[in-house]
Amino acid sequence: MFSIRKLGVIGRTYRHLNRYHRILQVLFKYGFEDLIDRLHIDQYLESGLQMINRKPRPQVQRFSRQERLRLAMEELGPTFVKLGQLLSTRPDFIPPEYLSELAKLQDKVPPFPYEEVVAIFKEELGSDPEELFSFFDPTPLAAASIGQVHRATMKDGAEVVVKVQRPKIENTIAVDLEILAHIASLMEEHLEEVQGHRPTAVVHEFARSLSREIDFSIELTNIQRFGRQFEGKETIHVPRVYPEFSCERILILEYIDGIKANDFKGLEAAGCDAKVVARRGANLVMEQIFIHGFFHADPHPGNILVMEECVICFIDFGQMGRLSLKDREEFTDLVLNLVAGRELKVTTGVLKLTIHHGEVNRDDLARDLGDMMDQYLYRPLGELAAGKILQDLLDLVTRHKLSLRPNLYLMLKALSTVEGVGLQLDPDLELITLARPFMRKIKFGRLHPRRLAEEAEDTGSEYLSLFRELPEELRTILRQLREGRMRLEFEHRGLQTLGNCLDRVSNRISFAIVLAAQIIGSSLIILSDIPPRWNGIPLIGLAGFLVAGIMGFWLLVSIIRHGRM
Repeated sequence: MFSIRKLGVIGRTYRHLNRYHRILQVLFKYGFEDLIDRLHIDQYLESGLQMINRKPRPQVQRFSRQERLRLAMEELGPTFVKLGQLLSTRPDFIPPEYLSELAKLQDKVPPFPYEEVVAIFKEELGSDPEELFSFFDPTPLAAASIGQVHRATMKDGAEVVVKVQRPKIENTIAVDLEILAHIASLMEEHLEEVQGHRPTAVVHEFARSLSREIDFSIELTNIQRFGRQFEGKETIHVPRVYPEFSCERILILEYIDGIKANDFKGLEAAGCDAKVVARRGANLVMEQIFIHGFFHADPHPGNILVMEECVICFIDFGQMGRLSLKDREEFTDLVLNLVAGRELKVTTGVLKLTIHHGEVNRDDLARDLGDMMDQYLYRPLGELAAGKILQDLLDLVTRHKLSLRPNLYLMLKALSTVEGVGLQLDPDLELITLARPFMRKIKFGRLHPRRLAEEAEDTGSEYLSLFRELPEELRTILRQLREGRMRLEFEHRGLQTLGNCLDRVSNRISFAIVLAAQIIGSSLIILSDIPPRWNGIPLIGLAGFLVAGIMGFWLLVSIIRHGRM
């Protein structure tokens, strides 16, 4: 995983300042000067900001603010595109009007040269692609921010695709993540509207997700696990992988010749019933979520291919979600209580599944949940859309300063996405109806004798361990008290602003001292009448005064810009 260090510690290296300068340049270009001013970034990059053109480009003014944010992220490259895609699944953090716009984010990057592909193969596998394959197409099928994909043929004739990581992508992402962590800390410090949403936690979650996505060896194990959980199931095909030729930067897997799930003409030509495809796809995603707890987190039409006899094949396993049995049971309870109209149990379920960012008024939450249930409880099942209900639930918990755990957001995104695809194929698809058997299986699974025996055994073991360890723990506490080694730690908060202010003051004092020395030195040179001269005045002294004038003007402008004389 990427290690995000504080920018204040290492952030004045050239690579960080150069990249930070570029990020701010793009934000100014798309009209986000107000955000930069509110974050007080000038306290850290004062000299850099003065050299940036702050005026937005006239041609971007015709776009809405959310469109300008999307365009800025696309221009800033892979890290920001991936961040925008993550934020599009976080309605607790991003206003609704931004969600749909960020969901449009696409990787717009040219492919890297074939010579670099060869260099990566030699570095990772010790051989050229031509030595490992009977055929390797130097022209990529597709290129994205993380890597690109090539067609190839194995020595045994098997058709495969080869994913190759983009060169130096890790260094680029590492710098961007450290800058994002710094910006997130400024947001927590200066923006009231994000208080409680913990932007730094979002960046760390993003870093964890991205570190897994760019490591192709993790995607390899994802595919292997996915294949094991569906082994023997005839309605799904999992691509074969080649671990002996795969590593962190190269992944080789079976080429799938299938039809995209939303290609209606292609499905009709292949003799596949769109309604069968819709139900199979939805059932497979729900089986992944509710039965296995390991699911494809991005089942959009491009990642779902339909093969012969309507067999479903998922591709691109870089983003996978994981749910513990406890998460699945609690979510199942919430949905079943929501459908049954049990207001108090729904309130309890919501509180179990969410992270609290402040004081929660349970009565207000219960009342709002009751109002929401009234909207759906008495409507025909065919009129209920799972995606709309879940979105309303997310909006509601956000208003009450609550947020779901990250893995639950991925689950809701997967359910909403597959419902959208399913409804395109079959307008009569009822995801809630299809989900009921899976939820009943989870509900009644708790009462299975084996499950009850395992839980009793685990609980007994925990209590036994506690009673065994308790005397030693008490002795340790008493020993520390007797020896005076018991310590209480206090954490000071809110000192960052003071530190920034002192840093800026010391910089200006140092600047003023250098300026004064420049003026005094130039005066002494003029008085000493050192040649060369211009109109009888030493040129070196004049040059010194000119430099001092520029420095003084720069200092004065900086002070005026901050509104403090």
